[in-house]
Amino acid sequence: MTTTILPVTWDLPRLFVPPAIFPAPGFAGEGVRALFYESVPYRGHPTRVFAWLGLPAVTPCPAMVLLHGGGGTAFDEWVRIWNRRGYAAIAMDLCGCVPAQPVVRDGGSHARHAHGGPAGWGASFDQIAEPIEDQWTYHAIASALLGHSLLAAQPGVDADRIGVTGISWGGYLTSIVAGVDDRLRGAAPVYGCGFLGEDSCWSDFDFPERPAADVRHWLELWDPARYLGQAAMPMCWVSGTNDFAYPLSSLQRSYQLPIGPRTLCIRIEMPHGHAEGWAPAEIGAFMDSLLAGGAPLPRLNDSGRDGRTVWAHCRAALPIARVELCCTRARGHWTDRKWRSYPAWYDAENGRIEASLPPHATTWFLNAYDERDCVASTPHEEVEKA
Repeated sequence: MTTTILPVTWDLPRLFVPPAIFPAPGFAGEGVRALFYESVPYRGHPTRVFAWLGLPAVTPCPAMVLLHGGGGTAFDEWVRIWNRRGYAAIAMDLCGCVPAQPVVRDGGSHARHAHGGPAGWGASFDQIAEPIEDQWTYHAIASALLGHSLLAAQPGVDADRIGVTGISWGGYLTSIVAGVDDRLRGAAPVYGCGFLGEDSCWSDFDFPERPAADVRHWLELWDPARYLGQAAMPMCWVSGTNDFAYPLSSLQRSYQLPIGPRTLCIRIEMPHGHAEGWAPAEIGAFMDSLLAGGAPLPRLNDSGRDGRTVWAHCRAALPIARVELCCTRARGHWTDRKWRSYPAWYDAENGRIEASLPPHATTWFLNAYDERDCVASTPHEEVEKA
C-alpha cells in the first residue's frame, strides 16, 4: 500500500488498547449493557464516552462498531439488531451526550454529561481555531477506535472479524475510520462520504456563510477525501439517488479513492434517517460475506454504454431475481433530479445485464437484486454533462 501523509494523526498504539470502563447507573437496555469508557482529553480534562455493548448468545463471534449520525446518539436497538444476527456490537454517543430513557429514539433528546468532549456535527465548523485535539472529528474518531478496542477485548469476540458501519455523519466518520484503522475487516458508510466542500448540503447552505479560510482549513483537516485513499479493506457504499446531504457526485468521487474492493448499493430515493440507514439488508449481507462465511452481494463489473444500449457483467453467488435500469432525464442539482426505474434484461448464462436508455436520458446506472432482495449497483454515468 502506498503510504500517504494524513492531515491528522492519532496516537494509534494508545487507542488500540482497551480503554478503562465505568458504570452507567440509571441506564437499562434490554439484553445490552450500558457503560462509559475513557477517551482522549478535551481542553486538558479527561473525557468519557457513553455506549451500549451487546454480545450474542453464541461465541466466538464477529463484531460491529456502530457510528450514529446527526441528531442521533448511542442506539441500543441498533446493537440488538446485530446481536440477533450473531454479532457482538457497540454503539457509542459521539458528541459527549447520553440518550434519553427508557426508549432511545431517533431524533430524541440527549443531554450532555459531565465528562463529554466537544459538541459534534456541524458545531465542529465553529471549532476550527481550536487545537486539533480539541475538535469534534478528532474526538469522534478516537472514540470509534477505542470502541473497537473495547469490543475486541470482550470474551468470545473474534478480534480479527470486526467491521464498522455508520449513518450520515456516522458514514462521514466511517469514511475516515476506514483510512485510519487498519484492524477493520470491512466498512459500510451509509449516505456519508467526502468532498463536502464541493457538493453537499454544507457547500450549499453553510460554508458560503463562513470565512473561506476557515472552511478551507476544516476541509483540509477533516474531509474524508483526505483519508479514503488509505482504506484497503472492502467497503460497501449504501445510499440513495436523491440524498439531501451527500449527493451522488460526491459519493462517486469518494468511492473511487479507496484501494480495496468496493460494492455499491444505490436505491432510488432511499430515505435519510437512522432507522432507514440501518435497515438495508445489504449491510448485513456484506458483513456476513466478510466475517461470517455468508454469500457475497452480486458483483457488477465492466459496465459500459454503446449508444443507447447500456450493459454490465454480473457475478452472483445466489440467483439474480431481477434487474433494472435506473435513469433520470433531469439536469441540475442531484437532489432535485427525478429518477425512474426502467426494464433491463439479464442473461444468466453469460452474466450480462443489458438495457436501453430512454430518450433524453442524462444519467444512468444498473441494479441487480439477488434472491434476498439485496441490490448491487454499477457506478452512475452521465450521458451528457449537464
